[in-house]
Order: sequence, then structure tokens, then C-alpha cells
Amino acid sequence: MWSSRLFWRLFLTYASLTVVSAVVFVVIFLKWQQEAVAAEVRQRVQDEAKVFLNVADPSWADADAPLEELRSTWQPKLEALGREVGTRLTLVLADGTVLADSAADARRLENHRDRPEIVEAMDVGVGFSTRGSRSVGEPFEYCAVRVGSKEAPRGFVRVALPWTPFAARLQATAQLVWSTAFVVLVCTLGLAYWLAWRLVRPLETLTAAAQAIAGGDFVQKVSVTNRDEIGALAGAFNSMSRELSRRWEQLQASRRERDENSELMETVLGAMREGVVVIDAQQRILYANAAAGPLLDLPTMQALGRSLFEVARHPRVQKVFEDVLAGRVPERVEYEVPRTSAIVALIASPLPGQPPAGAVLVLQNVTELRRLENLRREFVSNVSHELKTPLTTIQAYTETLLDGAIDDATHNREFLKRIEEQAERLHRLILDLLSLARIESAEEAFELLPVSIDDTVRACVEEHQAVASGKGISLVTKPAPDPVMVWADEEGIRTVLDNLVGNAIKYTPSGGRVLVRWHIDGRRAVLEVEDTGIGIPQQHQSRIFERFFRVDKARSRELGGTGLGLSIVKHWTQVFGGSVEVRSELGRGSLFTLRLPVVSRIIGASPHGQE
Repeated sequence: MWSSRLFWRLFLTYASLTVVSAVVFVVIFLKWQQEAVAAEVRQRVQDEAKVFLNVADPSWADADAPLEELRSTWQPKLEALGREVGTRLTLVLADGTVLADSAADARRLENHRDRPEIVEAMDVGVGFSTRGSRSVGEPFEYCAVRVGSKEAPRGFVRVALPWTPFAARLQATAQLVWSTAFVVLVCTLGLAYWLAWRLVRPLETLTAAAQAIAGGDFVQKVSVTNRDEIGALAGAFNSMSRELSRRWEQLQASRRERDENSELMETVLGAMREGVVVIDAQQRILYANAAAGPLLDLPTMQALGRSLFEVARHPRVQKVFEDVLAGRVPERVEYEVPRTSAIVALIASPLPGQPPAGAVLVLQNVTELRRLENLRREFVSNVSHELKTPLTTIQAYTETLLDGAIDDATHNREFLKRIEEQAERLHRLILDLLSLARIESAEEAFELLPVSIDDTVRACVEEHQAVASGKGISLVTKPAPDPVMVWADEEGIRTVLDNLVGNAIKYTPSGGRVLVRWHIDGRRAVLEVEDTGIGIPQQHQSRIFERFFRVDKARSRELGGTGLGLSIVKHWTQVFGGSVEVRSELGRGSLFTLRLPVVSRIIGASPHGQE
């Protein structure tokens, strides 16, 4: 309350008005009282002067009588009459000489011709003056009445009343008025204080409640007992507080729901592999999820608020966006990101509004899809070509036999042998295709079990030893110090070894060597197949695991290869959770390395094979 500027403004205003009004009232009242007393005194002295004039013997104004004789007669009379009536009486001759005075010895008084009341009475018949008496030494109200005409005045009768009793009465009246005014002023100031407090206190309560609401505490209720406009304001404030609290709770609930939906949407959009970009009508980026950065080749966090063309300069993207704003629904387009060579498919949709308030761009990386489509086309083309060759050969020899060569004892068996070779080649191709399809389509169906590398290598070497010996190739092994067990499919690991060892024997000339060795490196088993064959050119080493890829197609077909062996090796290795790699130098041989997960390491077992 004491710090309230409104309270002090109201109180000081009321107090100032009250004080000023009281002072003005007292001053005016005392002024009026003083004038009324003065008029009363003047009227009294005038009446007494006229009475004295009427009752006095006019002989005192006889100018022919001796002065001392008149003084001796009238001086005692005036003194006695003055004491009787309590008024100072004076007889003044026409020339201003004091004949007698009830309060002083007339002989000692100076001439009164220049006294204000005498001068005025000389002119108008009656004169008044309020001044101090030189002879008595106190203030008097004087009234002089002329005796005779203005042209021939005979003298003056002067009556004087002392102002001391009247001044005391005026002073007592002033004290009473000022005391009364002070008491009334104090009461009025107390009333003003109470009124200001009654006005300001509810306002302070409302202000504190409003500040609490501004600070976030919406549950506020003010208790104001006034039944005036302030009470009505307090009631309206309480209603507003309740409604504001209710709406704030609704707003908070809506905000929480919106935040949850926003977080959910952010999570969903952030987890999407497709890029999502929201752009307004001024081409400013409003939102871009993490996947959109690489697809537009833009920094996601630095892109918000910037122009699309500024951060991602793709003319096709710009054209699609302009089509959307123009009301045209663009078709799905694809473009290539120059830096990453990624192929991106773009679909755009307008934001609500007419004209559209912007657009939503959905981007999808179709690089792998296009690569797979190319692989599929190449695969179909390669399969068609690989199947066409033996089928064409079989058809040609069959037609030749049907045309009569079957009766040619010299060549018919040769033709049938060629048909058998091509049929066998076709059979191997189909088996490899089925094996590859089985691996790719049913990786989860394989049950990986502990498989002994030692036993698998021994069985593989025994099977290929005869072929290697027939070509004059040394097929040897270098086992690990201890038996090695890996997680694999027994048939799969045997297929992998058969393909690697078989290829090494095929492409190693007579007198060469094929070495199979294995050891444990940490938690992996390393199985290596090394040959001294023709080698693989550096530029082809990254593609040799592709289907139907051959470095020398003519030589491969001549040796009976299908072009699927290394692809089968790669897929089986991936099924096992391992990896395969190749190092080769043209004319000096190749080294294929398999890394497979180890099951255990058995100590004390005798190694198999020999070097």
C-alpha cells in the first residue's frame, strides 16, 4: 500500500483539495467576520455619536464663549459620561481645537483638524477612522459627526470605541474556526485515506493476481467485498481467470499432443530412407529430414531457411517445384547427383492453399534399384546367351544326324559325343543357377553347424587330385597346427572349396602348383587357395564375383566353365557370415582368401594332408 503510486496520487489529491478548501473557507469566513465586526463597530459608534449629539447641550459649540470656561464645564461631564457608557467622547471645535475628552486632558491634546475622521466629517457630515490613539496608546474606531452645515461648521462630536475587545473576540473566533477546520480537516483526511485505501487495495489485489497469471499461475481467485464497479471487475477477473485456466489446460494438452505428434512425425521422417523436403512459396526450405541431405547433396542443418536453388542446384528439381506452384502436377522424375553419382527419384506434391503455399518433395535413392535392374538385364542376357550356345549346338548336331549323318559310321558317334558334352554343360549351368537361386532366396533357411575345415579340405583334395595329376599340377595343403572348426553349411563349404580348387586347376598350366592352406587369425578362420596360374588382370579383379563374368570368355567356355562359380563362392561366404577376397598378378597366379567365423580350436589333433 505504501509503495502504491495510485494510492498516494489519490490520497494527496484528496488531501490537497481538502486543505486548500479548508484554508480558503477559513480565510473567507474570518475576512467576512472581520468586516461584519468592523461594520458593527462603525454602526455603534455612529449611533452613539448621534445620540450624544442629540442629548448634548448645543452651547458647547458657542464660539463666543470663553474656551477655558467651556472646557471647565464640559471636561468633567465628558469624563463622567465616558465612564458611564464605556466610550471615549470628544468635543472638537470647528477649528480643530479639542474642547473636552473623556479619556484625556483636552488641554494637552493637539489640534484634531487633520484627523481622518474630522476631515471626512467636514466634507460629508460623518467620518470614520480606525487607528491607534497617540494619547491613549491603543487602537480605536473613531466616528466624527459634524455640527452645523458644511459651509459654516460649528464643531464636531467624536465617539471612539477601543478595538481591543473586538480584536479579542475576532481572535477567539479565529481560534475556534481554525480549530474546527483542523478537526474537520483531520477527519476529512482520514476519510480520504480510507476511500483511497478502499479504492486501491482491491486494485492491488487484482494487480498481484494479474502478475501471477502473467508468471504462469493461472489458478487465481481474488476476494473483493466491494459491491461497486471494482467488485464487478473482481468478479469478471475471477471468471476470466477460470476461463483462462481452462483454456490454458486445453492449450497445454493440445501442445503436448502436438509435440508428441511432432516427435512421432520427426521420428518417422528421420527413420525414413526416403528424403522429405518441405518448401514454402518463396522457395525457402522449411524442413528437411536426414535422408534428404545426401539425395540433394546439401547440408541438412544449414539448409533450413535458405533457398532451395541456393543449397541444391539441380535444374530438374527447380523445374518440378515451379510446376507444382503453377498448379501443374509433375510426373515422377529422376536425376543424378553429380558428386556422388547417385540416381534419385523425385515426387512433388503441393501444400494446401490456392495458390499452393509451397510443396513437399519426396526423394528416393534408386541407385541400387537401377543397378539391380541392370544386373537383371545383364543376367537375363547372359543366361539367354549361355543357354543359347549349348542348345544351338545340340540343335545343330541333332539336325545333322536327322538329315542322314546318323548313318555315317565315321562321324555319328562324334556328333553324339558333342551333343552329350553340350547337354552336360547345360546341366551344370542349370545346377549352378539353381544353387545360386537357392542361396539368394533362402539364406535364413540354412542351419549353420560346426564344420571341420580339415575334413572338408581333405575330401576336396582327394576328389580333385586325379584331375590335377593328369594335368601335371601339384595339389598340396598346408594345414593349421590344430584342427579348425567353422560355422558353415557342410554342403555349402564343400561347394565353395570345389569351385576355388577346380578353378585353380583349370587356369594353372602343366607343371604349376595349387596350394590350400588354413589357419586361425583371432576369431576368424582364414582359408586360402593359391595357384601359379595365368592370373587375373587388375582391372577385372573387382568384377570376377559377378554372375557370368569371365576374363577370357573363349578360354572359359573351352574349359567348361559356366561363369557362376565365383558368384556362388561369394554368396555362400556371405551366408556363413564371412568374406572372400582375391589378389592376383597377371602371369604369376592368384590367391583367394576366405575368412569364416571360428567355432573352436581343438588342441592335440593330428593335422591332415601334406605339403
